[in-house]
Formats: sequence, C-alpha cells, structure tokens
Amino acid sequence: MSLLRIDNMTHYFGGLRAVHDYSLRIGPGQIRGLIGPNGAGKTTIFNLITGIYRPTSGTIVFDGQNIVGLQPHQVAAMGIGRTFQNMRLWRHMTVLDHVKLARYARLTYGLMGAFFGTPRRQREEAETEELAYRLLELVGVARFAGQVVTGLPYGAQRRVELARALAMEPKVLLLDEPTAGMNPEEMLQMVQIIRRVHKDLGMAIFLIEHRMRVVMDLCQVIQTLVFGQVIAEGTPDEIRNNPQVIDAYLGKEVVT
Repeated sequence: MSLLRIDNMTHYFGGLRAVHDYSLRIGPGQIRGLIGPNGAGKTTIFNLITGIYRPTSGTIVFDGQNIVGLQPHQVAAMGIGRTFQNMRLWRHMTVLDHVKLARYARLTYGLMGAFFGTPRRQREEAETEELAYRLLELVGVARFAGQVVTGLPYGAQRRVELARALAMEPKVLLLDEPTAGMNPEEMLQMVQIIRRVHKDLGMAIFLIEHRMRVVMDLCQVIQTLVFGQVIAEGTPDEIRNNPQVIDAYLGKEVVT
C-alpha cells in the first residue's frame, strides 16, 4: 500500500520542461532517496508535492486523496512536512518558539480562547510546549530552547528546522539536502538524528541529498533524476553499480 503515490507527473516552466513523466511510490515507514545533478528537477518535485507548484499534468495522491491543487498549508495539514535546502528560519525568534509556532495550526481554542485564556487554551498551550521540548530533545538541541535561533551553530540550526517540520506530526517527511553546508562531524550527527526520528516516530521519509554516503546509509530505495526524468531506480547497491547513473552523475569512481 502506498501512502504517497505520484503517477506520470510532468511540469513546465513556460516552454521549459522541468519534470517529465515522474512516478513515485512511498509506503508507510519507508525511506526513499532522490539524487541527481544540480538542476535535475529534484527540488521542483518537492515543490510540486507540497503545493508550491501545480503539475502541468499527472496525479499526486496522498493517503488516498488527490492533493493536486491544494495550497501548501493544506498539504502540510494533511500530513506532509518538509525542510528546505536553504533554511527558512525566523531571525529574531527563539528555538522553542520556532517549534511551537509550527504547531499552532493544529490548536483548536480559537479567538475567544486566546482572548479570555480559557482552560482549553491553557491545556493546549501546555501540550504544545511539552511537544516542542520533546522534539528538540529528539534532535539534540533542547539545551538551546531559549536562545535566538540565528545565534546557534549552523548544524544546530538545521536540527531546529527539522524539529519544526516534525511539529505538525507528518506522515511523510520531505528532507531537501538536510546535510547541506555541514562539516563531516555535523553530517554524521544529522544521519544519526534522521535514523532516530525514523525509529521513534515511524514516519516515511523522502530525501534529496548530494552526499552519497548519506543516501546510501539511509535509503532503502533510490531514484536518479537527470533533466527531470528518472533514469534509474533501485536499492543502494543497484544504484551504486548502475552504468547509467555512474556516467550521468556518480562519475567513474563508484561510490563505496
């Protein structure tokens, strides 16, 4: 059974074809990877899934419902979370408030509750703060909860972004270059955190990543995208040894 199913998705920007006849199946709890050279269309696929763009043709079905045409906040509310290649953090907000704010779309106390401080508001606010701390502990940055996010080391900021994405309790998490800009130590820490998130929360993960060690270590199935089209799909070993992938992306030195 597929939690996220994409069939024959194509997208044009003006006369430029960015994605061609793309299909995907992600089952509950699965980790899948998407690799390819810069400009291949990987982030465009994420933007199509999350409602930032609308496909020119094709279908996207999530949890049994067609989501083509939904707005990004509607897609997120249904259970698709994401991070971005270029972090989008609010400069003057604390780490804890980042995660709490992401959760507010699920609160139910309404305007009257906010104005009068009803018991429901107090209960939901307390639950939100407890969840935020728990997620910050999960990704290893709870000690920074009261600090402004831009004062943190780069790797810690990436973890805050991950915790914020988790606050909506997604069923599928899209990670766009989660180790981009990290040094080797930070990269290894992020791989461990992604494993921990997957183990503890059990969500499906769809990962874009240029660092082959990360993709090969984490993913069960990997697609290779070139000029908006999948040229290969398979296990890490199959992708690592695929002649087309080696020629188009990995180079002559096969990843080990």
